[in-house]
Amino acid sequence: MIGVYSSGIWKIPHLSQLLGKPCRKLSASGVIPGDISAVAVWGMKDNTALPAAKARAADRSLLRLEDGFIRSLGLGVNGHPPLSIVVDDLGIYYDASRPSRLERLIHEECKENAFADQAQAAIDLIVSGDLSKYNHALPFSSVAHIRPIVLVIDQTHGDVSVTLGGASAQSFSNMLAAACDENPDAEIWVKTHPDVLSGKKQGYFTHSFSDPRIRLFTQDVSPQSLLRCASHIYTVTSQYGIEALMAGKPVTCFGLPWYAGWGLTDDRHPLAASLAGRRGQATLRQLIGAALLRYPRYLNPNTHKRGTLFDVLQALQLQRQHMISRSGHLWVPGLTLWKSAIMKTFLKTPENNLNFSKKSPAATACVVWGVNGEAKFSQAAHTQNLPIWRMEDGFLRSSGLGSDLHMPLSLVLDKTGIYYDARRASDLETLLNHSALRADQRARALALQQTLVNNKLSKYNLGKGWQRPDAAAGKRLLLVPGQVENDASIATGTVDIQSNLALLRTVRERNPDAFIVYKPHPDVLAGNRPGLINAEVMAQLADCVALDADIIDCITACDELHTMTSLSGFESLMHGKTVYCYGLPFYAGWGLTHDEHACPRRSRTLTLEDLIYQTLVVYPTYIHPHEKSLIPVEEAAAWLMEQTRPETIARKKAGRITRWVRKGVNLYRVKFN
Repeated sequence: MIGVYSSGIWKIPHLSQLLGKPCRKLSASGVIPGDISAVAVWGMKDNTALPAAKARAADRSLLRLEDGFIRSLGLGVNGHPPLSIVVDDLGIYYDASRPSRLERLIHEECKENAFADQAQAAIDLIVSGDLSKYNHALPFSSVAHIRPIVLVIDQTHGDVSVTLGGASAQSFSNMLAAACDENPDAEIWVKTHPDVLSGKKQGYFTHSFSDPRIRLFTQDVSPQSLLRCASHIYTVTSQYGIEALMAGKPVTCFGLPWYAGWGLTDDRHPLAASLAGRRGQATLRQLIGAALLRYPRYLNPNTHKRGTLFDVLQALQLQRQHMISRSGHLWVPGLTLWKSAIMKTFLKTPENNLNFSKKSPAATACVVWGVNGEAKFSQAAHTQNLPIWRMEDGFLRSSGLGSDLHMPLSLVLDKTGIYYDARRASDLETLLNHSALRADQRARALALQQTLVNNKLSKYNLGKGWQRPDAAAGKRLLLVPGQVENDASIATGTVDIQSNLALLRTVRERNPDAFIVYKPHPDVLAGNRPGLINAEVMAQLADCVALDADIIDCITACDELHTMTSLSGFESLMHGKTVYCYGLPFYAGWGLTHDEHACPRRSRTLTLEDLIYQTLVVYPTYIHPHEKSLIPVEEAAAWLMEQTRPETIARKKAGRITRWVRKGVNLYRVKFN
């Protein structure tokens, strides 16, 4: 059991999970209980002296905590809780006067190299994913510069990492002077600390500069994006130094940070030689292996249980991409109350602005629902010179129909076109045309496919059990899924066959001896959308009509699926079935299907793993329907599995009144929960 005196530490969400042991709040006036094995304090702040004395007097271990080096999406001073904490039983990493647990771990990693491969993977992910300690800032929009750019990193005034790193205000003055003297042909950018930009703290560089080469850089941009423009980094003890080393930049230190003294930095502090003698030599991978993989404790942001560095990196990358893709002032016009509630959930970030009114003079982009919304507002957007972004349901949507107002689990945001519109390119088509999966991404796609297949997950996840009819014995069983005939995918993704009747008739004419199963679309059966075929005609063209059947049961039983543009074709590919496309759905044209028509833009032969990864992992956004939090596709699949358990949801055929009651309940939940 870990004892905690500090109210600030005690308020950290999921503290026991982060520390790996149960925690108890202690009273400053009481004695330390017998079951308390250690006392935790925050770093080397002045208010840690009394708890430290109490721990020593009671012969208890003292643990000094600090934020980890990969912490959260937003700033700690703005209330964002940590996803990582370092726990040090010897000192703390920024106190250069004595060895810390981190320093010991670096020495151990130098001997063992136990985390070398993981360290390199982490470096690659951090640099390519533009990740840092805090991840709220947008990327730097660089412009061409004639002269090199040298970064001089400011820090918060009086920060304990400065004083315990052997530095002072004079160190910052010396650093700036050296940067100017040693780089006469460069621009000198003095980078202001994010906490200073937020207005919560002061920095060391607060005055104007007489040298015209010096620029106070006050944009809050992501470190890795800014480092790509820099030729050299000067720092006192800032974390920017280790981030610059990961980016392959030369680093000069005027203090004694934890990453100095290992032979990787140009160290200018008077005690640098003494520190180097204590620390020795290490590689960057050894530093990262110790500092990011051995030293901190991580919290899985999705499960809120003990996690790993890569749990946090992947979650932050997902959140960051979500934030960046939705930056600006977004105008979202012409929506119903239901659609506006959904769009707000999937579009709003802490950094952007949304406007759902009829006009928005300050807008930077217009967001609409599919091609129908685009047609309605394209002229208004063009008048304001706004790009149009389209949103639509994702491919793992819900455990009920969208037309019955079930909250979507996923939506897609497409800035080029939309996946079902074959008349033009889309973001998904671009992803597929450029897909080049790493081994870990290919493995992730295969694992996701196995999860979806084994658990019979689909877009809507409804319908009754269905088996191959006895009458189909010895015959090729062809599944023909019906579609909603006024759906935009029919209007924009078909060529000549554009109705359920035309599709069913064509399949029968081409396959006179096959056993054909026709499955009407659930929205059509529910009476919400058009597309019904006369019962007598269905009986003439199909050997069996699967009225209320689960689409995955039908796919499992069939040998082939024949469709215009239905998503069931993609689902059939995941189940290893042969698919014939009479239109141009997003999964056609890649060498995986038998296609009636060709799409010249789709110029590659893809693997099924490429299709699964880009379509289900990268392209959609998944939001937990109850918690309203961003989640990866695997968490979305897990939620769907829970919803489709027999004890969780009873699948009943709803009458008209029942459906309207459900719609009202679902609308209330989305709007007010």
